[in-house]
Amino acid sequence: MKTFEELGVSEEIRRAIEEMGYEYPMPVQEEVIPYLLGNGNDVVALAQTGTGKTAAFGLPLIQKINLDECVPQALVLCPTRELCLQIAGDLTDYSKYISDLKILPVYGGSSIESQIRSLKKGVHIIVATPGRLIDLMERKVARLETIRDVVMDEADEMLNMGFTESINAILEKVPEDRNTLMFSATMSPEISRIAKTYLHNAKEITIGTKNEGSKNVNHIAYIVHAKDKYLALKRIVDYYPQIYGIIFCRTRIETQEIADKLIQDGYSADSLHGELSQAQRDLVMQKFRQRHLQLLVATDVAARGLDVNDLTHVINYALPDDTESYTHRSGRTGRAGKTGISIAIINMREKGKMREIERIINKKFTIGTLPAGKEICEQQLIKVIDDIEKVKVNEEDIEAFLPGIYRKFEWLSKEDLIKRVVSMEFNRFLEYYRNAPEIEQPKANEKDKSDKPRKDRGSDKEKTARKAEKGYARLFLNMGKTDGFYANQVIELINRNTKKERIQIGRIDLMQNFSFFEVAEQQADIVMKALNKVVLKGKRIIVEIAGENNGKSDKSGKKRNSGSSKEKTTKETPAKEKKASKKDKPSREERGYTSARGPKHKDDWKQFFVHDNNSSNPGFDDAGMGKKKKKK
Repeated sequence: MKTFEELGVSEEIRRAIEEMGYEYPMPVQEEVIPYLLGNGNDVVALAQTGTGKTAAFGLPLIQKINLDECVPQALVLCPTRELCLQIAGDLTDYSKYISDLKILPVYGGSSIESQIRSLKKGVHIIVATPGRLIDLMERKVARLETIRDVVMDEADEMLNMGFTESINAILEKVPEDRNTLMFSATMSPEISRIAKTYLHNAKEITIGTKNEGSKNVNHIAYIVHAKDKYLALKRIVDYYPQIYGIIFCRTRIETQEIADKLIQDGYSADSLHGELSQAQRDLVMQKFRQRHLQLLVATDVAARGLDVNDLTHVINYALPDDTESYTHRSGRTGRAGKTGISIAIINMREKGKMREIERIINKKFTIGTLPAGKEICEQQLIKVIDDIEKVKVNEEDIEAFLPGIYRKFEWLSKEDLIKRVVSMEFNRFLEYYRNAPEIEQPKANEKDKSDKPRKDRGSDKEKTARKAEKGYARLFLNMGKTDGFYANQVIELINRNTKKERIQIGRIDLMQNFSFFEVAEQQADIVMKALNKVVLKGKRIIVEIAGENNGKSDKSGKKRNSGSSKEKTTKETPAKEKKASKKDKPSREERGYTSARGPKHKDDWKQFFVHDNNSSNPGFDDAGMGKKKKKK
């Protein structure tokens, strides 16, 4: 094992990192540091979070800075505000004994004026989120022609969040003779494309196997009926009294519901999701980092950039749609050589998804048996005893109170006193599990009746007819999967055309020929106004409010009017409807029919969308809807 000195790290930096507890370099640091200290070296590094990536690129960046030139010399791009602040903080710690080094975090959600002032005064290293950096570049404040080193941290996450075009625009403004380092947990086709375009003869450094999970993480799956998921979660949490972990859910609603239930049941928990304000997010993350919370219930998007050491568990309340997100989730535990546990609570219908994850991470899930009530009580009792045994006694502070305490307890024997102290902490679990029935686990060939078969769930219709979540507006977009349009392209389209706004994006539902997406109600008009001016791939974008009963598509399979200027508008009123409107025609009741069936509308789908009077009425394909990809 080499030392930091042998890797070429300077004395000032070594002094700072030794104070931080660094003794020997981790594998990724041993591979990357000497390579980056050279000139003209590009690197693609595949490594999980928590492997020491920040020091791997941070130490060489700091060492290569010329302090005599107060201009931007290094740029670090990262996906989220939280990660941006964390990296900037780490670089500041590494450079503790290097005077006059200026590091600036640049991110949305904070004062752009103060960032502009700092840039004008001069900085050496910029740590930025792509969106805010593009804004500063357009204001002619952030100039990148002096940049010599570029780092893209969590590159796969940036692409998933729709920053592809922003990254392209940034890299085009950086000198071609720069050094470029791309860090990613997974090697996706998009990562490969960007690497081939912007990196020159890049060295690929892989810590572990491509796309696999951390070797220090044990993967356990508990298979239960869907209706028993929360009860299973409680048993798992109760069985590990010292748990310090993140519970991942798929939606904001589910995240808040699970957090509320846990809090109501007496657990130290809170939620983290997109509907929280930035101040609320910061407060929750601060409490979690300081261990004032044991459990954080979070969505994948909200947890991006949350870097917490010593997590004992990651619990997947639902498996993500894509395996890369699972890799990111599980990589949050088992860091820095420590072991961690990634738990998945699944029903029978998720077993196929579990097998796919096993194939990608090159590891097998251990199928666990939920702990019985007696086992849980035993673990909790051991925890109480350990806590009593380890408690620190301050003799001086309590000495004056002891005589009164002794008199109060003199009628109790030592055995009685121990029983009472233990019971005071233990009774909650004893009462709950004394008569609690065991959770029935599905048999191998049993179908989960609580999870309806796909044909009965009406997945296409349900998703299309979905109402927007509270506080959000649901919008229609005339681009779908046949246009090569997916969730990250929707996000990118919105971000690119609403640069001065921070649009809150909710659920995205993809169909073959069109899509639906949600944005904050107060921002819906801004988004529609911005996107309806756009022409993409020769097709004019149409975005409009989806109606209350949206999604009951025309069965004809016709595509919606694409908005092309070449298309002719057809007459929309059928001949039969025109005849029916004649005043001299008798009504149904006059002709002896009952009116119970209600009025007949051949084109009743028109009511589901709001149209301008001059626009042509589209038709819809009843094609299946794809699931939104989530990658962490």
